[in-house]
Amino acid sequence: MSFSTARVIAIVTTVTAGVLFTGGRLSASRALSFDVPNAEAAEPLASVSGKETAVFAGGCFWGIDAVFRHVKGVSAVSSGYAGGTRVAPDYEQVSSGTTGHTESVQVIFDPSVVTYSQLLQVFFSVHNPTELNRQGPDHGTQYRSAVFYTSDSQKKAVDAYIAQMAREKTFKDPIVTQVAPLAKYWAAEEYHQNYFAQHPNQPYIVINDAPKVALLKKRFPSLYKESLE
Repeated sequence: MSFSTARVIAIVTTVTAGVLFTGGRLSASRALSFDVPNAEAAEPLASVSGKETAVFAGGCFWGIDAVFRHVKGVSAVSSGYAGGTRVAPDYEQVSSGTTGHTESVQVIFDPSVVTYSQLLQVFFSVHNPTELNRQGPDHGTQYRSAVFYTSDSQKKAVDAYIAQMAREKTFKDPIVTQVAPLAKYWAAEEYHQNYFAQHPNQPYIVINDAPKVALLKKRFPSLYKESLE
């Protein structure tokens, strides 16, 4: 397994924080306590079952991947890279911050079970969209907040939702989430896939990502599923 220097530093920093400050996991949870609103322009559930694709970037893909695997109506989740120019980038290249990619998660969902607006609400509740080119202990453009839309309706939905949150002052600071069309999504290496489930006791996962899944279960009980399909 190969990790970038930045990720190793992030893991060490996370462990140190957890050791030096009591309740390190709680502090991570509090940092994620974003009470995001229901989308005013939310679309109804589709009348017919189908499959749509959404791509989100909210820092390290391990945690965002785990969150969406626990959402009802989501049939497949993949960790990967989007938003850059290099063809078929690998983890080390993306981690260098020179390819333009950001760690991203591709979500395949059934709009008759969960709407895109609901996925947006979940996404904005489990990461901080006001942090520019970073997320928690991870720094660099490869950890930027982004939504890569795959249709005009998705673009309208995310633009409207960000405008709504700005108007309602959901966050103290301005939202800096990039909104861009999905040009190409590249799946990450196999060892990154479903990383949360494969390494549940890793300190980085315990402190930074487990609280995200716990918050999903608490805030969206009707959307939460236990199984990691």
